[in-house]
Amino acid sequence: MLNSPLKILIALGTRPEAIKLAPVIQAFRRSPDFTTQVILTGQHREMVEQVMHLFDLQADCDLGIMKHQQTLTDITCGSLQGLEGFLQETTPNLLIVQGDTTTAFAGALAAFYQKVAIGHVEAGLRTDELFNPYPEEANRRLISQLAQLHFAPTTKAVENLERSGVTGDIHLTGNTVIDALLSVASRQPDCPIPGLDWQQYRVLLATVHRRENWGEPLTGIAQGFLKTLDEFPDTALLLPLHKNPTVREPLQAMLGNHPRVFLTEPLDYAELVGAMQRCYLLLTDSGGLQEEAPALGKPVLVLRETTERPEAIAAGTAKLVGTDSLEIFTAASALLKDKDSYQKMATAVNPFGDGHASEKIVEIVRKYLD
Repeated sequence: MLNSPLKILIALGTRPEAIKLAPVIQAFRRSPDFTTQVILTGQHREMVEQVMHLFDLQADCDLGIMKHQQTLTDITCGSLQGLEGFLQETTPNLLIVQGDTTTAFAGALAAFYQKVAIGHVEAGLRTDELFNPYPEEANRRLISQLAQLHFAPTTKAVENLERSGVTGDIHLTGNTVIDALLSVASRQPDCPIPGLDWQQYRVLLATVHRRENWGEPLTGIAQGFLKTLDEFPDTALLLPLHKNPTVREPLQAMLGNHPRVFLTEPLDYAELVGAMQRCYLLLTDSGGLQEEAPALGKPVLVLRETTERPEAIAAGTAKLVGTDSLEIFTAASALLKDKDSYQKMATAVNPFGDGHASEKIVEIVRKYLD
């Protein structure tokens, strides 16, 4: 045990960050070596509050930056200004950020300005296309140039960081999302959807929200869903809609009248885990679901042109299908028709960790700060 507790500040702003940092927060707060504070930027307030409640966590500060039709500049400037004062007041030994959100980038930059050490959870993801995904690819690269501790989820991420020539210490930890997922999945959470009989249909669980899929790609995705539903009458589509009207309104218009399409508000994380446990397969442009679904034995079709998680593709747990309606239909059809193809994906080994990443991160930080 250290002579006096070291001060850790963990900054987050979106639901994915909250999910992936929840087990990290819990692990730090269990240790007598640290005093741990959590600051929310408010980038996604409502969805973050759901996750914090699920994991029985309280924030120490909420900057409350969220506003209607906020831009990336709004998020960056609001986060920087709010974090500056909090960092000066609390003088932490280390700031921890996660992933590649604008909150994470602003947090790292704010810590750099105050000469506070930075730990980056889920470091080293790359597509090597600066605008795809946007702005995430730039955010994570910029954070990597500022961080002193890089917590890489996979060996590929370690290689990416080494290739980038970053300063700071690189550590292979696994992905904390598996820690969070297994914790919630062990509770066997329910996911009641009005009108949806999980026993009657093979349910296709879909999520769509990325900026690069706005507009024409979104139309292709929706048409691919409809082709699949028309070909396989024993299937239903569950699509929790993102809050952003740029995404939800076109999807409502294209899919809302189909009798086997269930459009819902965003599921809370426990409901989402319950849906993953019960669904047949996932179609998503989410990054996190590419990691989570394989841990539950569910194949993933990735609705993107690139992925920063090539380990999933290499392992066979996920397949990159893009946004073309025919490609989506063809890939989904193969899994719905061919049991061998389905089983091959469903039983492939998940490359993203063993559920103990958070414990490893705490031990690495302890040694680094001691």
